[in-house]
Formats: sequence, structure tokens, C-alpha cells
Amino acid sequence: MDQQLKSNLMSGKQWLRFIYMVFFAVCLQVAGFVMWVLVGLQFLFALITGADNANLRGFGQSLSRYIFQALKFLTYNSEEKPFPFADWPRAECETVLEGELQEGSSQEVVAGGEAEIEDTPSTEPHKPEQTERESEQLETEKP
Repeated sequence: MDQQLKSNLMSGKQWLRFIYMVFFAVCLQVAGFVMWVLVGLQFLFALITGADNANLRGFGQSLSRYIFQALKFLTYNSEEKPFPFADWPRAECETVLEGELQEGSSQEVVAGGEAEIEDTPSTEPHKPEQTERESEQLETEKP
């Protein structure tokens, strides 16, 4: 038992991780402060304009992912070191690129950095497409 304890105490790997943990604990405190500033800015933006800011929302999501990664490292749930030893986490929220949406229109969104087209439901009732057989029947029934 004494030998195991002595080996653990002299392990450079454990002490190096401790240094990283102190560094990420400081980063976590800074990130927490930035998050509160972001919350305040987002509230003011929504108060003044009536809607939240998509850029702030995206940054908030990436910042919260960073905080989660740092907490996972600090609690020994991950061996992967977060930023600056890895890439900054990307936001995966959808951001509207072209103004407000209108009913029945298509919306271009950015999801995970890639542009996609997303259809929004139309107010018109859904009309199923006619099959060839139905089309032929309608043509024969016409006088």
C-alpha cells in the first residue's frame, strides 16, 4: 500500500493534470463571467428589439458547450482537454440568414455550419398527388 501511494504521489502525469485542472478552473471562472455578460446583452437586445440576437444565441451555445467540456475534464469524466488545446466548440443551433419567416415559405438555415433549405408548413390544405391511374380515369370520364 505504501509503495502504491508513493508511486501515485510521485507520478508526473497526476501533477501535470493538476496544473491543467487549475488552468481550466480559471478558464471556467472567466467563461462564467462572459456568460453572464452575454445573458445581460441578450436580455437588453430582446427588450429593445423584441427578439433575441441570433449571433449572441449561437455564441451562447458554443460557450455553454465549452463550459460543459471544461467541467467534464475537471471532474475526470473526460481526458480530452478543451480549448485552447482543442478547437472551440461549434454551435449547432439554427440561425436564420434571411430575415423573418412567413408562412408557406422556405427558410435557409445554418445547422452545424452547413446551409440547408427547410420548408415551413403552408396554410393551404394538403392535396395528395394524383397517380397515373387516377389521371387516366379522370381523362376517360370527361365528355
